[in-house]
Amino acid sequence: MYYLGIDLGGTNVAAAAVSEEGEILGRASISTSRMGADTVAAQMAEAVRLAACDAGLKVEEAASLGIGSPGTIDPERGVIQYWSNLDFRNVPLAQLLRAKLECEMPIYMENDANAAALGEYAAGAGKGSQSMVAITLGTGVGGGAVFHGKLYTGFNYAGMEVGHFVLEHGGRLCTCGRKGCFEAYCSATALIRRTREKMEENRDSLLWTLAEGDLSRVNGRVPFEAAARGDATAGQVVDEYIDYLGCGVASLVNIFQPEVFCIGGGIANQGETLMAPVRYILNREDYARNSMHRTRLVRAQLGNDAGLIGAALLPNFR
Repeated sequence: MYYLGIDLGGTNVAAAAVSEEGEILGRASISTSRMGADTVAAQMAEAVRLAACDAGLKVEEAASLGIGSPGTIDPERGVIQYWSNLDFRNVPLAQLLRAKLECEMPIYMENDANAAALGEYAAGAGKGSQSMVAITLGTGVGGGAVFHGKLYTGFNYAGMEVGHFVLEHGGRLCTCGRKGCFEAYCSATALIRRTREKMEENRDSLLWTLAEGDLSRVNGRVPFEAAARGDATAGQVVDEYIDYLGCGVASLVNIFQPEVFCIGGGIANQGETLMAPVRYILNREDYARNSMHRTRLVRAQLGNDAGLIGAALLPNFR
């Protein structure tokens, strides 16, 4: 038995054939169009066929197909209620895809962050655990949670928007309209913005050299590299970032007390340079710090494959 999974993005759609154990057997990726939902569904169907072919399998042999999509998802109806990137509103994507595939297999849908969390739980950093909370540090801060083998999504499917709980009342303006959100301090976007601000204040910082004198060339790696080379300004940026991240992680752990807390996304590629000090803060601020059973803080293992694997295995975790 095998499953099909789709990770739908704003610029491309990735598809994979996945085993029951979460192993990717074949994969494909094609560019997505902004020509409307029907065209996107056709491109998804093509990616699925290519992934199955890459695995030496037939689409109709799959047990089911799962879709991880950005936006607000109604998984019961297979509908994207709203996705700003492609301006999708109440799009019955599962129905459209089924028509393109001309196949009656079950099709499941879930928010992409939830699918990625499920992938890590099933086949990555959370494998074998009873509960896991995952966050992704990227353009924003995404999140997902699995408790006792079931995704937690809230009664209205909008749960685990962890990027939008407030770290600092009245703090930095977030894209959601609130002030002081976790995302406004701990996304890669926030780190880059803060790095640029500090560079403007300190023209002799090594940050300028690493960015080749161009603020637009700053990325999430630059402040960590400069800090590792002893630059004081970069050190301030990184220390501040880690302090906020540790605070957010500790707060989420104190709410959920999961067996595993997983951090993914591009910033997590800093490895123990990031994880060790965040773990230190968690050990200090975890309400259950004197308990025999403590949350294990780990780095995500599956990278971009997490969403594909999680989408494919959705029917096993409903």
